[in-house]
Amino acid sequence: MEPAKIGVLIEDHFDQTEFRAFNTYFPRHGYAVDYISHLWGNPELRFGGNPDTGVVEEHVTVTTEVNNVNPAAYRGIICIGAYAMDRLRYEEHPRKGRPNQAPAVVFLGKAVKTRGVKVGAICHGLWLMCADPDLLKGRRVTCAHNIICDVENAGGEVVFEGDKTADVVVDGDLVTAKHPGVLDRFLETFVQEIEKGAR
Repeated sequence: MEPAKIGVLIEDHFDQTEFRAFNTYFPRHGYAVDYISHLWGNPELRFGGNPDTGVVEEHVTVTTEVNNVNPAAYRGIICIGAYAMDRLRYEEHPRKGRPNQAPAVVFLGKAVKTRGVKVGAICHGLWLMCADPDLLKGRRVTCAHNIICDVENAGGEVVFEGDKTADVVVDGDLVTAKHPGVLDRFLETFVQEIEKGAR
């Protein structure tokens, strides 16, 4: 029997710390990790991490086209941090007054409506949800301090603990965390929420 899958939306400039943690934590807890992106008609694309020390240390080759997958095939979908989600919200043919139709944004819209699928975002990951205000309107979330304005403008309610954004926030099927410094807690909470939903 194949393990349940967690899909991770990814593009260039992804957070390398999160990438390493996903590749170890989830398989250790019985979940396969599937990296998903928009491949622009290619059979595969290779993406590099955000160069934390001036060097791209991690690369990933993605073969799963976001247009070709159903969120219901996954127990969870995660928007990885750093600048990858900004790249994934690029819309080739925007139209005035129409919500963002970038393939990853459309996929995420389906994911948040799919029963039993948990959606997670860490640090800058909520940038992808900001592309369509319907995805964030009225949701309680946390995020990196430098995208608070983006999240609030998209209708999200950023939860604070004192003078900082909360470490981890759970709002229904949405789990958010503020940055990789709370990665362990995010991973633990995300898996707990998946398994809670399976009972």
